[in-house]
Order: sequence, then structure tokens, then C-alpha cells
Amino acid sequence: MPNLKDIRRRIRSVKKTQQITRAMRMVAGAKLRRAQNAVTQARPYAERMRATLAEVARVPQDTVHPLLAPRPQPKRAEVVVVTSNRGLCGAFNANVLRFADRLVAAREREGVAVTITCVGRKAVEYFARRRRRQLGGKHIFDGWVSYESAAELAGQLSGRFASGDSDEILLVFSEFVSALSQTPRSARLLPAAPDAPEAAVGEASLPVEIEPSAEKLIAVLVPKAIEVEIFRALLENQAGEHAARMASMEAATRNTEDLISRLTLQFNRARQAAITKELVEIVSGAEALKSS
Repeated sequence: MPNLKDIRRRIRSVKKTQQITRAMRMVAGAKLRRAQNAVTQARPYAERMRATLAEVARVPQDTVHPLLAPRPQPKRAEVVVVTSNRGLCGAFNANVLRFADRLVAAREREGVAVTITCVGRKAVEYFARRRRRQLGGKHIFDGWVSYESAAELAGQLSGRFASGDSDEILLVFSEFVSALSQTPRSARLLPAAPDAPEAAVGEASLPVEIEPSAEKLIAVLVPKAIEVEIFRALLENQAGEHAARMASMEAATRNTEDLISRLTLQFNRARQAAITKELVEIVSGAEALKSS
């Protein structure tokens, strides 16, 4: 059994860890409120953007935008995997990485050559160990998600698709459902599919006149829609990260409380045993003096 000094030292160590986990939980909770507000504001805009693009794309046009042109039999696919830069958020990153790994394996079984573009340090570390030869672009955005970063990434992906380096680009990220639930999901980013929810399309399906032309409007809408889709995925991932970290630190704080209780009980038992031993020695010594 460890002595009293060792148990006391361990209790102090666990209490310091508890202070850290409690502080991280509070910080993650504050960031989650801001991130959740950003996601809530971005979703209606992204949905309306898709609805507008779908409405305009139904207008007969002489040419098809390069980012809308489907590839009948894609041979080269690019999978963009979005994760966080830091850990301490439970299985948040592991879930989306396993989901992306299964998606890549499924596309390979179909005979498609897959290149992986990583957004986030955890994705870079994961695929550098497992699929180094397939690893393509690496993007690590520090700090709060910005639209400029999403637009920069969208420009690079659109350029590779338009030049023929990729026949298909898939986006894998973790969708924020609630503070307790984050779901990995994938979405086809390119070729852009101008499909919108039926309700949104119905609202926007009134007779309209497009000026100067549908082609020029499409040329503006398609790149913007891709930027918005990436920006929304980054915001979803950011909110999910803070939610997962808050839940993880909450569980860690509860575990430290349980561990402190067990260590305190162990300390009291050890101290009681030490006192009992001393009393026995004192009584034994007194009896020995009497008998002598």
C-alpha cells in the first residue's frame, strides 16, 4: 500500500488536473455559443444560395459552366477531409477520420484514383501515417474560421477541377447537430450539383427575368456557392469541435472528482491504519514495561 505522502501528492496532482479540465470546459462552452450562432446564421444563407443556383440553372443556356459539367465516368477523385487542429475533444476527430477512410476505400474499390486534401492538423497527421502516397494538399487554418480561408481553398479546388486534375471532389466534415451530437457526413462539392430542397425551390420558382443573362449570373453564383459550402462545412466542424471538447472536459472533470474521492478514502484508511499501528506499538511497549 502506498504511504501517506504518496497519496497526498497524488491528490494534489489530480486536483490541479481538475482545475485545468474545468477551465477548458468553461472556455469550450463560451466558444461553442459563438460557433453555434455562426452556424445558425450560415445555414439559411447556404440553403438560399443553393436554391437560387438551382433556379437559375434550370434556365436554358448555350453553354454549361465548367464547374457544373458532370464527368460521366470519374477516374480521379479528390477527398477533402476537415478536422480540428487540436485534440482533447473525445472521439470527434476519430469519427470523421474513420468515415473518410471508409469513403476513400469505397471509391478505390470502384477503380477511382483518390487524392486526399487535409484541412486541419489531425487529418494531416492521420493520413500521413496511413495514406502518405495519396496525401495531397495540407491546409491548417489557425484561429477562428474566416470566409477568406474558405474562399482561398475553394479557388484551389475549383482550379484543379477545371483543369482536369480531378473529376470529382468530395467534402467530408462533421456536421453539428447539437451540443451532444456531431455526425460525420460527406457532400459532393464538384461538379457542383444545383439541387436545392423542394421547399426552397418552390419558393423561388416564380417567373423571373435574368439580366444580363443566365450564363453571366451562373458564372458569379457557382464559385460563390462553392465558397459558401466550404465555409459552412468549416463552421459546422468548428462548432462540433467545441461541443465535443466541452463534453469531453465535463466527463474528465467528473472522473477527477471520483478519483479524488477514492484517493481521499484510501488516504483516510491508510492514516487510520498508521494510527492503529502506533497505538498497538504503544500498548505493546507499555505491557512489556509492566511485565519487566
